[in-house]
Amino acid sequence: MRAKVGSRPERPRGPGRASPRRRTEAAPGETDRHGKIRAPEGEDSGERLQKFLARAGIASRRQCEALIAAGRVQVNGQVVRTPGTRVRPGRDHVRVDGEAVRAGDAVTLLLHKPAGYITSRSDPQGRPVVTSLLPAAGLPRLFPVGRLDWDTEGLLLLTNDGELAHALTHPRFGVRKVYHAKLKGHPTPETLALLTRGVRCDGEPLKALAVVPLHPTRQNAWLAVTLEQGRYRQVRRMCEAVGHPVLKLIRVALGPLRLGALPRGQWRPLTPDELHNLRAIVLATRPSGPGGEPATGRRGRVLRTSRTRERP
Repeated sequence: MRAKVGSRPERPRGPGRASPRRRTEAAPGETDRHGKIRAPEGEDSGERLQKFLARAGIASRRQCEALIAAGRVQVNGQVVRTPGTRVRPGRDHVRVDGEAVRAGDAVTLLLHKPAGYITSRSDPQGRPVVTSLLPAAGLPRLFPVGRLDWDTEGLLLLTNDGELAHALTHPRFGVRKVYHAKLKGHPTPETLALLTRGVRCDGEPLKALAVVPLHPTRQNAWLAVTLEQGRYRQVRRMCEAVGHPVLKLIRVALGPLRLGALPRGQWRPLTPDELHNLRAIVLATRPSGPGGEPATGRRGRVLRTSRTRERP
């Protein structure tokens, strides 16, 4: 038999030589060998699973990635462990710990957190949680944006928008937060300058962006402290380090939002202007990949950074 011009001669297949393996593809709507859902030809490929879960109010985007990796998420009856798997809302059936998940519209509320509440949806010790201040019906599943200690009060957002929560809390984006702190004693101007120059607490450098004296009392002083870092109990640790412990701490601003005269324990929806300003923050923090897609590194992986919990 004469071989075709330009073609490679076919290698003889000897005894015991296996046939070449053929790669099989998953049928549309099924999970492939990488744990990803294949969309039918010509149809929308959907959105990333962790984003879908965050939008449904299950948890923040980072926490949703951990749920996926732990094997607690099912898509169309199959366990999916690969973050980045794409699902089609309204077509694919998603469950977390056996409960069906449906993503609705994004909802964000502003709460005046009182002291004595844990910034969480639940507490194993049975202490009061901030979500207990919301009505039991009529709202989607919301989670807190960042954290305030149990003895700190003030402005706290609750949302089911994971992308918004990420943009407001990630330290890389430097969203400013303003606190009113009641200090024991009367710090001198030199002491206040230390807070903006920076102090070291347990080997960690901490500093405020701005410190403004407000109104003194006979034995104490009130300060307005602006932060960009958002480290664990930052205001309390800094003031303790300069010899003036914090007696009371209230967060009065987060980015473009203001607490205003909202009473303790009360909440309100955001105004259209506030929502517009928050959306601008989200757009500004998105990676600038081609076509508005997230920026990717080698092998097309989405570039991500770690997340730091915010607990002043």
